[in-house]
Amino acid sequence: MADEELVKKMVRAVLQSSKSGVSLSHLQVEYKDLTGELIPYKQLGYATLDALLHSMPSVVKLDKGQSGEVVCHATTGNEMTHITKLAARQRTAKRTGRPQVVNCQMRVKPAAPLALNARPRTSLRQPDHRGRLGRGGGRGGGYGDPLPRTGTFMLLIFLAPSILNENTTPSKPRLPHSAPYSPKLVQSRLKEVLNKHSNGLWVSKLPQLYRDLYKQDLPSEALKDLEHWTHICTVSLKMPDYHSATRWQPEVEKPCSTKPQELLLYPAKETSQITPHSAATPPTHDKSPFHHKKPQTQRSSATSKSSTPASPRDLPPEVKQKLGELLLKYSSGLWAHALPKLYQDTYKCKLPEFVLDHLNLLSDICTIDYPMPDNPKRAILYAKVLEDENRNQSGLAGSETKEAVERSLSSQTVPPLLIPREEYPSVLVVEAGDTNSVILRYIGDGYSKAQEKLEDEMREFYGQDSNKVALTSPLTGQLTAVCAEEEEEILRAQVCEVMADKVKVHYVDHGFSEVISKSKLFELHEKFYRLPFQATKCKLAGLESFSQEQAVLKRFESMATGKILLAEILVRQEVPLVVLYDTSQDDDININAACMKALHDKSLESPLKVNSAYMNVNVTSVCSDGTIYCQVPSRGLTKLNEILEKTENYLHSQVTSELLVSRPFCGKICLAQYKGKWSRVEITNLHGSRVVDIMFVDVGVQASVEVTELREIPPPTLRDLISTPAQALKCCLADLPVSVGSWTPDAVQWLRDTALHCSDCSLKIAKVDEPKRLAHVYLFTSKNFHDKSCSLNQQLADSNLWSHQKDVFLSSRGPSKSLNSAPPGSPPEQLIGQNLDVFVSVACHPGHFVLQPWHDMYKLVDLMGEMILHYNKMEEKPLKVEKSQVCAAKLENNWYRVLVKGVLTNGLVSVFQLDYGKHELVSCTQLRPLTQEFCQLPFQAITAQLAGLKPRQWSEEASIVFRNHVEKKPLVGQLESVQEASQPWDRKVVIYLVDTSQEERDIWLHDIMAEFTDEMSNAA
Repeated sequence: MADEELVKKMVRAVLQSSKSGVSLSHLQVEYKDLTGELIPYKQLGYATLDALLHSMPSVVKLDKGQSGEVVCHATTGNEMTHITKLAARQRTAKRTGRPQVVNCQMRVKPAAPLALNARPRTSLRQPDHRGRLGRGGGRGGGYGDPLPRTGTFMLLIFLAPSILNENTTPSKPRLPHSAPYSPKLVQSRLKEVLNKHSNGLWVSKLPQLYRDLYKQDLPSEALKDLEHWTHICTVSLKMPDYHSATRWQPEVEKPCSTKPQELLLYPAKETSQITPHSAATPPTHDKSPFHHKKPQTQRSSATSKSSTPASPRDLPPEVKQKLGELLLKYSSGLWAHALPKLYQDTYKCKLPEFVLDHLNLLSDICTIDYPMPDNPKRAILYAKVLEDENRNQSGLAGSETKEAVERSLSSQTVPPLLIPREEYPSVLVVEAGDTNSVILRYIGDGYSKAQEKLEDEMREFYGQDSNKVALTSPLTGQLTAVCAEEEEEILRAQVCEVMADKVKVHYVDHGFSEVISKSKLFELHEKFYRLPFQATKCKLAGLESFSQEQAVLKRFESMATGKILLAEILVRQEVPLVVLYDTSQDDDININAACMKALHDKSLESPLKVNSAYMNVNVTSVCSDGTIYCQVPSRGLTKLNEILEKTENYLHSQVTSELLVSRPFCGKICLAQYKGKWSRVEITNLHGSRVVDIMFVDVGVQASVEVTELREIPPPTLRDLISTPAQALKCCLADLPVSVGSWTPDAVQWLRDTALHCSDCSLKIAKVDEPKRLAHVYLFTSKNFHDKSCSLNQQLADSNLWSHQKDVFLSSRGPSKSLNSAPPGSPPEQLIGQNLDVFVSVACHPGHFVLQPWHDMYKLVDLMGEMILHYNKMEEKPLKVEKSQVCAAKLENNWYRVLVKGVLTNGLVSVFQLDYGKHELVSCTQLRPLTQEFCQLPFQAITAQLAGLKPRQWSEEASIVFRNHVEKKPLVGQLESVQEASQPWDRKVVIYLVDTSQEERDIWLHDIMAEFTDEMSNAA
């Protein structure tokens, strides 16, 4: 007999994973994917599945979809109740005091794999050590004895003399404590910080300062390594003498083993007292080829050849200044190999050839990273940002509006609203009179939920007459409690204008203003000052130049106002720069891009009239699914060519870095070169921060390029280009035996050879799909468009190009000979017992999950970016596929390193992602040989099982608990053992997992799973 409670839990898990609901016909499929079996409604005593679901009102709610099909939704739990209450409480200036229904059926926008696996923010906090005996959950002692807490200790860092040799051999090398980071990069940046803060700073401020300057978190291991970096600084502990006028000296040097946030950090004011013999090179934590010898060889050779013209001392200052400008445009880093072309295009002169061979020439303006150990020229350069410490504060003070100044009169104790840490926080859009200052509210813990709690407390507090102290003489800028019109709610507000018997107030948590009677005002109790004002502002990316256009604001009003959306935060500043997405439908809607299209001049659109014929048609693109893009003669195309010619002349005449695209985002319209000329493109996808997918909107060609190849549209032609609709007409051939998406490679190639090389095509429109802007056409290579028998449609229909390729059968041969050596993919046995920072990419159950090294993720991002650029430019030549072959495969928009597990007779191939640990099915046409260049980085997927537990058959419920705790999360692993195998992808590790995301608590996953199985056993 099936367990009904377990079935309920599994059904709830299925429904909660889909915010938009699951159709009744598809529910069984989703359930089986999760549990491996169908919903056993007959075993539970129900004649139909529908009857079972109706008996579970606490689990499932059945509704009718738009097509009339029954759709299953998870019964509203705490989270959905919260959103519903939020909708009911929201007020706007247009509907004062009235509840407003908002869109709350929202699904989470998944982050792109490459964006997710970017350079890690920091080293993870390491767990406290504990014995292996028992499963105790308490925190044990640290790795070392703490220093005695007998007084207020101060940690001093003395800047080392600049004359010290950076390559001095360390006297006492240490073993790594956790996953490696790049000490050389951190050391260089630490020098800048110490040079800037000559008067010292609190050590607790160092991570934040580092984050502000370099947009990355300071690795926690770096704090532990400070004592060894004597060529950078000297670390010492001493009781300070606050009454002494002279700089005091360190007395006892000790390891930095106490909690650094409890100490103080002081750089030396005098570096001459530090003797050179104390210098030492920092310990090397990364034994991988990442710290290779080639850059060191180059540095020494460059120094030894100081007398040659290519000497480091001969780099002209103006060249270095221009390179600094370029690097500042790309805060996420710039590939060194892209410098020559970028320099040439921007400044119309050549970069000295010796620069790439002597990157150390640029050490004073950038830091250098080498993610590809065998190719030092594939370095990444990061600009050094030396800002004035008070610059941001003075800039903010100067930009304060009158309203903000008035608000400060009564809000000095109200803390500022912090931007959520999530990549895609949920927001409720209130209103926008300007796209540069859209009013919104963040949703979630600490934001809307905290506001609900505050308003509940205020309603209870002011419900007692003794607490109602009327505000008889309100002042402009004063905070007050307001009894909302026609409501029982008490809201926080600020006085904007005082009249005779009325007052205009601004609701600081709801973002709108209204005029009310003075009798509605009460003094705001001090305990209601603690929560930040919840109404805040943001700026919509890409719309800065059109922020007050009525067409844009009207489109935004209809698509976004009053709705719950997702916000992609591009720049975290006082008014963050964002891209908004509506994810309530099957396809994500980019609100910014949709508002930009509101500026289109519809009279310039490509004509779409049924039975219309057009001559002199230019077929610009034939996609692999059979879709074609054409340009037809029109007024819009003529105007576009004129504007692009003006743009081309402008770009050739300008010598500036202002037009470089430094902040790409999906939906952005900019320029890229197509056949030697600048053309309009839309960014369709981002791969990390340096590679993007683009669509040439006027020819329908897709491509992958580096960000350095993009340019902003010049101001003189910006409005004209934005208002001109895309001139590529999207078409498909009518009356063919197969639909779009089912074309064979032979049919696609025939159409490309026939149509793309024809200079005088013509077409006739048979049907128009308006929602998709797709025209069904007859295509001709002559002007005889009256005779359909002469069309390419008919020629394709009569051909034998529609038969699929022959079946490919399984082979028992080994790996392809094109892969000379497979890089190892598992940790060596020397790391047993060590802590490793890991990311769990796949989690089936505690007996099988897949890890990735957390600190090597940015290397994988760089590698995949290079693969995208390489393979997207290759000619489409399908690979002869064999079992156990290692190759490259295109899945969605990315290229992955994969192992072929089997070849099916329908042309599909079963592959295993060697860097992510997932099994996928892909068409054999999407496979390419894996070149040796992409085999240098070890395969990142590490198969693992959880240590500390006895092997068992894990239930589906236990598997779900495990997945919820670990999948897609960075954790700390403690390696127990390694099970070796002949191939790296067959190796397996046994490892403890610890969640250290909470400051004062370590969560050991084997404890969680052991307790869960004990509870399940006791319940049975």
